Amino acid sequence: MIAFFARHPTAANLLMGGIMVLGIMSIGGIRRETFPDFQPREVEIRVAYPGATATDVEDSICQRIEDAIDGVRFVEEVRCDARENVGTVTVEMVEGGVWQAFKDEIDTAIGAIDDFPAEAEEPVVEELHTTEDVLTVIAAGRMSPGDLKRYAEQLKDRLQETAGISLVEIEGFSDHQLRVELSSEALIQHDLSPADVAAAIRRQSLDVPAGVLEANEGEVLVRLAEERQTPDELGDLVVLGADTGAEVRIRDLGHVVDAFELDEDKTLLYLAADTDHEHVLSDRPVELDLEQGPVRAAVLKIKKTDSEDTLNVAAAVKEFLITEQQERPAVRLIVTQDQSTLVAGRLKLLVENGIQGMLLVMATMWLFFNFRLSFWVVASLPVSFLGAFFLIPKLDLTINMMSMVALLIGTGILMDDGIVIAENIASHRAKGKKPLQAAVDGVQEVALGVLSSFLTTVCILGPLAFLSGNIGRVLHVTPIILALVLTVSLIEAFMILPSHLGHSLAACESRNRVRVAIDRGFDWVREHILGRCVDWAIRWRYLWTGTVAAAFLVALSIPAGGLLKFQAIPELDGDVATARVLMPEGTSLDETERVVAQLVAGLRQVDQQLTPEQPGQQPLVHTVYARYSQNTDAFEAGPHVVTVYADLLTAEKRNVRLEDFFEYWRQAAGPIPGAVAVNISDPGVGPIGRNIEIRALGHDLDQLSHAVTDIQSWLERFDGVDNLTSDLRAGKREFQIRFRPGVLGIDLDSQRMASQLRAAFQGEEVDEIQVAGESYEVTARFDEASQSSLSDLLDFRFTLPDGTQVPLATVASVLETRGWARIARIDHLRAATLRGDVDSRKANTAAVLAELKSDYLPELIAKYPHVRFDLEGEAAEASKTASSILRGMIIGSIGIFILLSFQFRSYIEPLIVMVAIPLALLGVILGHVLLGYPLTLPSLLGYVSLAGVVVNDSILLMLFLKQSRAEGIPAEVAAGQASRDRFRAILITSLTTMAGLIPLTFETSLQAIVLIPLAISIVFGMLTSTMLVLFVIPALYVMLNDFGLTEHVEQE
Repeated sequence: MIAFFARHPTAANLLMGGIMVLGIMSIGGIRRETFPDFQPREVEIRVAYPGATATDVEDSICQRIEDAIDGVRFVEEVRCDARENVGTVTVEMVEGGVWQAFKDEIDTAIGAIDDFPAEAEEPVVEELHTTEDVLTVIAAGRMSPGDLKRYAEQLKDRLQETAGISLVEIEGFSDHQLRVELSSEALIQHDLSPADVAAAIRRQSLDVPAGVLEANEGEVLVRLAEERQTPDELGDLVVLGADTGAEVRIRDLGHVVDAFELDEDKTLLYLAADTDHEHVLSDRPVELDLEQGPVRAAVLKIKKTDSEDTLNVAAAVKEFLITEQQERPAVRLIVTQDQSTLVAGRLKLLVENGIQGMLLVMATMWLFFNFRLSFWVVASLPVSFLGAFFLIPKLDLTINMMSMVALLIGTGILMDDGIVIAENIASHRAKGKKPLQAAVDGVQEVALGVLSSFLTTVCILGPLAFLSGNIGRVLHVTPIILALVLTVSLIEAFMILPSHLGHSLAACESRNRVRVAIDRGFDWVREHILGRCVDWAIRWRYLWTGTVAAAFLVALSIPAGGLLKFQAIPELDGDVATARVLMPEGTSLDETERVVAQLVAGLRQVDQQLTPEQPGQQPLVHTVYARYSQNTDAFEAGPHVVTVYADLLTAEKRNVRLEDFFEYWRQAAGPIPGAVAVNISDPGVGPIGRNIEIRALGHDLDQLSHAVTDIQSWLERFDGVDNLTSDLRAGKREFQIRFRPGVLGIDLDSQRMASQLRAAFQGEEVDEIQVAGESYEVTARFDEASQSSLSDLLDFRFTLPDGTQVPLATVASVLETRGWARIARIDHLRAATLRGDVDSRKANTAAVLAELKSDYLPELIAKYPHVRFDLEGEAAEASKTASSILRGMIIGSIGIFILLSFQFRSYIEPLIVMVAIPLALLGVILGHVLLGYPLTLPSLLGYVSLAGVVVNDSILLMLFLKQSRAEGIPAEVAAGQASRDRFRAILITSLTTMAGLIPLTFETSLQAIVLIPLAISIVFGMLTSTMLVLFVIPALYVMLNDFGLTEHVEQE
């Protein structure tokens, strides 16, 4: 096969062209994103239970669902969230489970539940994490909330009609209602109840067909059209009439309002971007005069499915919005939380690093080979990359930061095979063979060694493709892409490269003076520096190997002693800052709005302070808006929670770190009186989860609350530990109504009492109508003045079957209590979770949690013996992924040992070759110390990936050493000569591997901070391993020879 492609006049070029064409045609179908999808496969079951407390929801909803899904297969974890009015159960599938069977069994189990409370709504079962956010559109203008909602609905429809945009969600509005608000005094005056009014509306507000009239002119439809669709029409509806003609209408009992169900479910815009901001869609946007106060805004979330590309969706949205803004100048449209700018910026950064790396690789090759030879070896890069691009969409992979760094690694590693083949072909040509024959013989001679090198690398990369945990789902893309590139590269090395080198050797006979000078300098270094050092290491082999072993142990002591910290994944700086506010349950919306005003004032102050320091004095803060009744940290909704979003100058343009901005904001805003928690941080949680996430599990909620409070107090003493929040908190005040003796005698039972109380204080949904394409709920309930105090409750009158009314105080007693705002359950146990963030500049998460486990957790377990404590979040995810990386390395190392043992026919010599792996770890540790980076999971991935590469140099060295020994040369002489003979090849392959990643290693952009530790591991690991392999392998071989452990091989 090799000879056929080398000698055929067109076969190699046709194969190369075919690979490149397939790759180019596939590029357009490759999706782009920042990181691979890392979310677990989960199903959510949601059951609304209006009027129920968290305890009611736990007993009646959560526990019944938990019992129902006990028999479902592939379940990793079951989490239940019991809150006021709703229960949510999330079921996570174990990694490697069968999704369809998992989902079907859950559907069947939930459908079989028949004992939910009668007031509970039907369960809603849906798959989570099926879409991803692309960007957010803010629409604001001086208009009524109803008009704004209608415009948002129309905008959503037009967006979804646009090619390339499929998913748009509107936020900032609750259900639209025609709300009948009734006065308790007016109802008492007419002996009516809210339930009576609701029944009257059902009877009289109708729009129903009444049949067909068979007229001479033809059939005519008959219809009763009495549906009331406006507040005035509904207010005119007759509730009660007398024989005298007197009528009581709804407007006599109260009033009808066109409103949204929840006043707190809204978005307010506080600061709009200036005209020079890149996300402004018009040169002359409408002036909203936000200095006078915020305006109501609609939020449209643009999302994408797994099959769509982030950049393409964002481009389609922006193009549409530019036209929309021009056609409707009265509405201000602003793009915020734009993920596409982050994706494009980070991928562009890596492309630039890749180009720089390729130029360095080319320059390195030119130092040792002539231009033609270097060109054809480097030409394998685009061929291998394009071949991988053809396979990427077929394997449902994407272009992201991890796949791009795999290509950067491949930039250097791909040169290894080409260098070995090019050198050997050149040596055969130097023996006088014809160019094509030299190419064929040269490739065939090293084919087994090249294939062996490929297999050793794949032995390591293969297990790494199956990393566990959320972080593992991100990192595993790198070895997969690298394996694809190496596979295509192997095909190119055997079938394409020999033909090109064979045809170009004839033109490469002469060497210029620069080439001669470089070769002479290299030969002098090899003989006078390398050779003497190798001879010294062999002579003092026991001292030398002992010194290296001691250095290795010292290096291990650096992370073990805490001098080199561990961090799961460095945090990337985004472009959005958030303040998530949690006030006590029962806090009014007005009070929460005052808190937001204080935070926004702090933002304005920070903006004024830092804007002059930005490039071109661009405004640092561009857009500020608040989403009321939303706080992902609190797991609650209501007027007491809010999230403030601040859209900032992009990370590549601003000169302030996000962590510094958070600190400025905290100081400028000052303390928030009465707040339970104000967490200022970035909006998202990456694959590692929260830095601190500690679960306390048990049955007694009071004990769980005290345990979590104790942990919070202990952690607060660490500088840099911020935003500590427990999810177990006291709920609203609760009035419990109990029967007085003898009530059943007047024909008043619990069901009648509950239904009438619900209709009055919670409201009763009477009807749902369509008005101008929008859905309205028609509800009836007491007005605010009739339900503002305990006396209003005590004065409430129950209507008996005979129409008479009795006050609540005469038939029932009222007991005031306070329950829990939320009850969480995990795998049948109640849970309280403490979450927090760690500023990596001030503290280290791993060190803080290690001290917690060793110094405080034993005391806590003794204090709360019936409570179990679990470390989740970053600690759990890092442990899970690190374990799988270690497992992958062990499996890969065993594979390498088996392969080498088969090749060398020995059990000892493969161990000598594999010494290169721990030698690389020495460089990994020293590299992180020198450059000031902590060890991370990408660092470990880089080191383990490197293990399959560094042994290749050792294999070549050992093969030459064994060949010399087979010729009868003494061990000391053969070992020294092997290092001299292989110095050139080992140096070239190592330099090209490092050259491809040197730009990324010394990258200053914060957007590359996740990948820099990986590059450090490979560059410094390769550097140390290369230097030490040339000296340690020969010395170690001679040491084993001293004990007679290599003699049997020589005899064979």
